[in-house]
Amino acid sequence: MIRRLALAVAAGLSLWLSFPGPALWPMSIVGVALLALATKGARARTGFLLGLVAGFACFGPTLHWAGTYVGAFPWLALAVTESIYIALMAAGCALVQSARRWQRLPKWLSPPDGPHVRPLAIALLWVLQEAVRDSMPFGGFPWSRLAWSQANSPLAHLASIFGAPGLTFVVALLGGLLALSIDRVRRGVPVAATVRRLGPVVAVLAVIGLAAAYPTPSGGKKVRVLAIQGNVPTAGLDFNAQRRAVLDNHIRVTDQAAAQIKAGTMPEPALVIWPENASDIDPTRNADAGTEIIQTVNRIGLPIIVGAVLQEPAPQTSNTSLLYVPDKGIVDRYVKQHPVPFAEYMPYRSFFRTFTKTVDLAGNFTAGTKTGLFKVPTTSDGIVKVAPIICFEVAYDSLTRNPVKEGAQILAVQTNNATFGRTAESEQQLAISRIRAIELGRSIVHVSTVGVSGLITPDGQVHDKTGQFTPAAMNDELPLRTGQTLATRVGAVPEWLGSAAALLLCGAAIGGNRAARRRTASSQEVHEVV
Repeated sequence: MIRRLALAVAAGLSLWLSFPGPALWPMSIVGVALLALATKGARARTGFLLGLVAGFACFGPTLHWAGTYVGAFPWLALAVTESIYIALMAAGCALVQSARRWQRLPKWLSPPDGPHVRPLAIALLWVLQEAVRDSMPFGGFPWSRLAWSQANSPLAHLASIFGAPGLTFVVALLGGLLALSIDRVRRGVPVAATVRRLGPVVAVLAVIGLAAAYPTPSGGKKVRVLAIQGNVPTAGLDFNAQRRAVLDNHIRVTDQAAAQIKAGTMPEPALVIWPENASDIDPTRNADAGTEIIQTVNRIGLPIIVGAVLQEPAPQTSNTSLLYVPDKGIVDRYVKQHPVPFAEYMPYRSFFRTFTKTVDLAGNFTAGTKTGLFKVPTTSDGIVKVAPIICFEVAYDSLTRNPVKEGAQILAVQTNNATFGRTAESEQQLAISRIRAIELGRSIVHVSTVGVSGLITPDGQVHDKTGQFTPAAMNDELPLRTGQTLATRVGAVPEWLGSAAALLLCGAAIGGNRAARRRTASSQEVHEVV
């Protein structure tokens, strides 16, 4: 058991190392392999314990930013909650890897005389685990998915085929194959025998390799975008207390860019994008803030997409993205569809207050009901269709896919990382946007109040990347694309199929184990009679 626990801890730490900040993407494959080896031959309840340990070893350091300014309890609660999903998956891994051969399944999928490492089953269980974790409770929390660790990997291009779930499947499959190879070498199985049994899998990997080698299309007509990172006067939760200073920062950096444009030292863009919380003063109700923004729009003479907090519908608030047009003011708005639970709103506030008073720091935001798609009028490029995506929404498959299916040519991921300080959270979010750009075949303007910000082309490459907690104006051309990737067209179907297959395999393993127990019992009875 000690060896299994050591493998579980090593698995979790390996997974953590694959995400930004360390960003050692091959370690995700190693992490999957180590967890597969830890659970091979274990009972399901032992697998649950091993998964819980591995999960916390991963999520503890990966999500440490969650407690930056609110203390250890929210961070630990989030890390433990996320670890439970890994525990359930690991119980499934133990189940399918401990089963004797299942009836009516080919030998390469279910070899006789178990227990065995079963790579395909492991990969499917990872897909199922992420599908559940990404959707429940309270809409789920799709952070630290295997796919997000691959932003710097040659495998990243596979996201355009079957989306983030497909990329997770490939990473987990490679991990399972690594575990199988290690296990067979340890048991002294000849290499030739291993290669023969893995023939079908090797063929699949060859196809994956060819797909990964094919570059993601990133050409087409380009639009020049100006993204403003205004910075905040104070990092942490108190940044909100200086809301006017944050707004003034974004106005000042925009005016500086406007002066450079008029002087001819900066190319003129087609539109400007500010981040989430650029105006936490409601510009529709505060005449001073509203006037300042409108005057800034008119001075630069370009449409500006502004992240703002509106005091509506009372007594709730709305995290919104507002489209301003010169001489017209606000012409369109988008309300964030997925406010973050325990941050932007507090479910069961009175219950959780018994554990910590920090629950009262959570907001009272309402959820929007419509997909955001701004038809931005530009003087140089006509109507440009921009989809505003607010902060953590970039991690949710449907919230990023739906606007592309409705015609979005470019995505604007507006975020505010001031509440997480100088942690890896901002780099982790940028990595998600990079995978999304590949998956959806769209350029993404990833703009934060404090950084890290960057302009991302559809091949996942970051341009004009900024540092943290410094003002910056990013000005560059980004491709406008209208075609849909295969991942966009098939949507959630691969995830559904993978999840269903994982459940069927678990059912087959349970049935196989029960049949094996009945045969054993029958043999014992015969032996006793004889």
